[in-house]
Amino acid sequence: MASKSICLYFQVHQPTRLRLYRFFDIGKDSHYYDDFANRTILRRVAQKCYLPANQLILDLIKQNKGKFKVAYSISGSALDQFQRFAPEVIDSFKALAATGRVEFLAETYYHSLASLSSESEFRHQVLKHAAKIEELFGVKPVTFRNTELIYSNGIGEMVYDMGYKTMLTEGARHIMGWQSPNYVYTGETQPKLKLLLRNYTLSDDIAFRFAQNKVTAEQYVGWMKENAKEGDVVNLFMDYETFGEHQSAETGIFDFLRALPAAVLADGTFGFVTPAEAVKKYKPVSDIAVEDPISWADEERDVTAWLGNELQSEAFKKVYAMTEKLSIVNDPELWEDFGHLQESDHFYYMCTKFFSDGEVHKYFNPYDTPYEAFINYMNVISDFQIRLDEKRAALDVKEAAVEELGGVKKK
Repeated sequence: MASKSICLYFQVHQPTRLRLYRFFDIGKDSHYYDDFANRTILRRVAQKCYLPANQLILDLIKQNKGKFKVAYSISGSALDQFQRFAPEVIDSFKALAATGRVEFLAETYYHSLASLSSESEFRHQVLKHAAKIEELFGVKPVTFRNTELIYSNGIGEMVYDMGYKTMLTEGARHIMGWQSPNYVYTGETQPKLKLLLRNYTLSDDIAFRFAQNKVTAEQYVGWMKENAKEGDVVNLFMDYETFGEHQSAETGIFDFLRALPAAVLADGTFGFVTPAEAVKKYKPVSDIAVEDPISWADEERDVTAWLGNELQSEAFKKVYAMTEKLSIVNDPELWEDFGHLQESDHFYYMCTKFFSDGEVHKYFNPYDTPYEAFINYMNVISDFQIRLDEKRAALDVKEAAVEELGGVKKK
């Protein structure tokens, strides 16, 4: 029996893209979304990635008699689009769930940054997402993964309070120091929370460098053995869109994935585990102190991909400043739009970084410049604010009428 393990986890997310929303639309047209782009992109990625990758994973689970295991977190925004534009993708994930060899993780419903601003909204989205996963796949998530692996001591405490005993995050160099990400850790301020840390070197060898490396499955197993001479579990965390979308089929990425389980199992050093199995199999070796939030984004491995400039900060503060008023109004349509406006992608598009990180940002950005992304987003926020204020004013009038009627009755 293999003494070491591989924990293979995939993030699945598609943003709800905003349409070109001009200043003159404010107060006149409150449909914010580019339905054509959302449908077209979702269908394209489904054909290139989700459907063939899911079928391949299913085949590999069967071929390896259940010894091959993976984990997914699928944002609510992606699930909603699957149900609307590509229900066959939902069916393919249901087939994976039925194997009992796939773990589905909890996260924020809207792939949001709520954990950095509003605990109440964060909790609401996590509960909503867990309910959606249970409804669709018949499983209750037990492991948590925050948007883009964002984690801090405080976030870990909130996650544990919500009942999750395991969380995924980044093995960021500046918080790891000399320690290896290939062990189970615990939170510094919540020692009962177990942490699995992404091995970013090995993960990025597939996610970002596969086309240039042209590594074979056997070579990659050798890399893992060398990297994990000290350690228990190699955590390979990446975007699912790596397969077929970010790395095209022509690069051989599907052939690599097809060959990987057999190469791993033939070598005998590693077995495959889900996150929930990893923390049961291995004991924590230490705690990890994370005062300021970390993530898996960019060289800094912090949150500057979304909150690193004044444009992003202004937009972020503006949207979360409306939380209290939304709670008072409690309008379902406003809540739904509020959720989509929190998607981290909107803030990502406003990033002004350059060099290697800048190229990555540009690849994912539908806008020509960060400033266009900011202006478009703020136009939408202005219209949303008008709708919210109108609803609040109408509620005030209604409450005043009820009070006045009550006074009349008393007389």
